[in-house]
Amino acid sequence: MVGLLVLGLDQLTKMLALQHLTPGEPVNVIGSLLKFNLIRNAGAAFSLGEDFTPVISAVQIIVAVGVVWLSRKLGSIGWAVAFGLLFGGAIGNITDRIFREPSPFHGHVVDFLQTPNWAIFNVADMAVSSAAILLVIQTLRGIKLDGTKETGRK
Repeated sequence: MVGLLVLGLDQLTKMLALQHLTPGEPVNVIGSLLKFNLIRNAGAAFSLGEDFTPVISAVQIIVAVGVVWLSRKLGSIGWAVAFGLLFGGAIGNITDRIFREPSPFHGHVVDFLQTPNWAIFNVADMAVSSAAILLVIQTLRGIKLDGTKETGRK
């Protein structure tokens, strides 16, 4: 459910960004703290790996399949939320890579959220980053995928 919510919100906000924003014309939303700034990103985070878009696409597909496979073992709400965020974010960006210009598996991801001194990103990127934080927290707390706690952990 979380994954579908993230995917829907990601695709909706990208559609709105494409309809209402012009590349190269940032719009201040909260002063200089948050801007809408439309770009199309062929690479990964910080536009790294622009020549490896098919590889990035393959990695995102593998992550999504891995999340679905591991989800069969989930017994923890924390892990379920983290996996949902990861799945929705991965599918949100892979959808762009498959269906957007210039061609399938070479498509550019729509990014439009900009904060000071950071890369321009989107809802899918926020979901993946949030998932990473939740995965670390669950691991540090000793919570296993099935919801049980590792022995010897508080």
